[in-house]
Amino acid sequence: MADLLLPALALMLVFEGLLPFLSPGRWREVFLRATQLSDGQIRFVGLTSMLIGLALLLFLGD
Repeated sequence: MADLLLPALALMLVFEGLLPFLSPGRWREVFLRATQLSDGQIRFVGLTSMLIGLALLLFLGD
């Protein structure tokens, strides 16, 4: 399990760093807009992200 978890974490960090590296101004705008969302909206974005990730894992795991 750890042999898959650490590379997955590393890949996630690479993707997370792309937007701030390539376009810091745009990243700042997105971040500022995210701070204006309500808790419910942020939870919905998080839930949607988790469900898409789980669906991809299930799809790619077969």
